[in-house]
Amino acid sequence: MSSLKRLLTDPPPAWAFEVSESGIAFGRTSSPEKAGFRPLAAGVIAASPLRDNIQQPDALAREVAAIAAEAGQPGRRRKAALILPDYAARVAVVDFDAFPADAEEQRALIRFRMRKAVPFDLDSAIISHYAQRSGDAKAKIDVVVALVALEIVARYEAPFRAAGFEPGEVTTSTLAALNMVKPDEVTILAKLSGKVLSVAVLRGSVFRMARCVELEDGSAQDVAAVIHPTVAFIEDEMKARPKRLLVCGLGALADEESEAWRAEWGVEVEPLRSRFGMPTALNAGLLGYTEMAPA
Repeated sequence: MSSLKRLLTDPPPAWAFEVSESGIAFGRTSSPEKAGFRPLAAGVIAASPLRDNIQQPDALAREVAAIAAEAGQPGRRRKAALILPDYAARVAVVDFDAFPADAEEQRALIRFRMRKAVPFDLDSAIISHYAQRSGDAKAKIDVVVALVALEIVARYEAPFRAAGFEPGEVTTSTLAALNMVKPDEVTILAKLSGKVLSVAVLRGSVFRMARCVELEDGSAQDVAAVIHPTVAFIEDEMKARPKRLLVCGLGALADEESEAWRAEWGVEVEPLRSRFGMPTALNAGLLGYTEMAPA
């Protein structure tokens, strides 16, 4: 999986795909304003960090093949970025007093810290990490860690490889969507996709916390039950107050509850925005990924 650092420094591939339980958002990174979407029938994909997500591989393969046919250039391998559902992976921010310079030592230390925190075998998982420094020499080092079972990634990649795409970069929807967040004090990003709520906290451009929770019904009470302890974390651990709550995929719920959330948490509630259009639960990762493309 690509770290935030790679996403910001590597030249993007020609194509990017965001897969969700609802469908596939896709487009050329050179013309993201022309992105398309192909819906998937219910049950084709069931996002999970524990089991195979691709429940109907033939149905998924047909839709990917149809996209490839629209793309043209048959027989040619095309580099692509693949954006997975947040719930297929685990993302965390882990703090260390000291972090070794050797890459193998870094991975060993991360495995040791994360072994009891994830519900799958780390020995057969893909692990990507990115060490962040706040600028304070005495501060702990916050490391963004993304983990996903190797078999889950392989099953997502398979239909794209069969259709002539080469998914050399893999990330998750919210990690990619963070490219649309402009640094500004303490910001909370809350993105709802189906019944899965993903929450990210940033202080300026430093990623401080990640949560991904499967809600019972996606009600206002469900959403508040996740955001409220997030605000408490910011106040207790970061000694700060959140300035903004950026929302994506909440639809009418955000409109109905924004005043109550503003009064309760003292935050400005704003929709997540992209220079290529208003992101939704189905394409926020795609638009965030393509946000790196030259204007």
